[in-house]
Amino acid sequence: MRSVAEILVLEAVRKSYGIGTPVETEVLHGIDLAVRAGEFLAIIGPSGSGKSTLLNIIGLLDRPTSGRLVIDGTDTTGLGDGDRTRLRGRTIGFVFQHHYLISAFTALENVMMPMIVDRGRADPAMARRAEELLGWMDLERWRNNRVNNLSGGQQQRVAVARALALDPPLVLADEPTGNLDTAAAEGVFARMRRINRERGTTFLLVTHNLALAERCDRIVEVVDGRIAAEPAGAHAGPAAG
Repeated sequence: MRSVAEILVLEAVRKSYGIGTPVETEVLHGIDLAVRAGEFLAIIGPSGSGKSTLLNIIGLLDRPTSGRLVIDGTDTTGLGDGDRTRLRGRTIGFVFQHHYLISAFTALENVMMPMIVDRGRADPAMARRAEELLGWMDLERWRNNRVNNLSGGQQQRVAVARALALDPPLVLADEPTGNLDTAAAEGVFARMRRINRERGTTFLLVTHNLALAERCDRIVEVVDGRIAAEPAGAHAGPAAG
């Protein structure tokens, strides 16, 4: 049973492709994982280990072949597509390696976009919410700048703010610093960490950057579709920054 302290629970999750064909392949082999509310978790592993498949299942972008996925107290096993979409929109924010911002829009307009899509029209409260989030990302000065005039690190911080627009309890960040130089990567990581600590938002960070992973609360390593034994230094603790 789910503890009130757990935002995410996976039980014996498996994922296969090409089911019933000669090339049927199982990519995830019985994943068990529990993530505490407010945790800042790093997921690491070599290319082809199953990290992206796992993240797609957690993000309700794909379904497991078998097993159980519980998000924020909701068992997703029997949910239809509409209910999955609503749960995803209410519960999960996404940050990708590429920011996927709308280049012709300002930083403020990009952060407002999920709220406009959710509610069908813009209103002043959305602008205030977007300004608050840009403040958390230290981007107040650039709120009215078109994002194509911002640096790569600034654009990715706008993307983090956009992921938080609907105040999701869980943010999935897939290589969010992968396209950035060291200084810009540090800026993005530091601001996500600040949001985590001060607002209690749970983050799952998929990264190849071991220096950043070691500053997370916990490291989970995925190898050949399985959760490996926790590596040395897996518990950096909440004070690591």
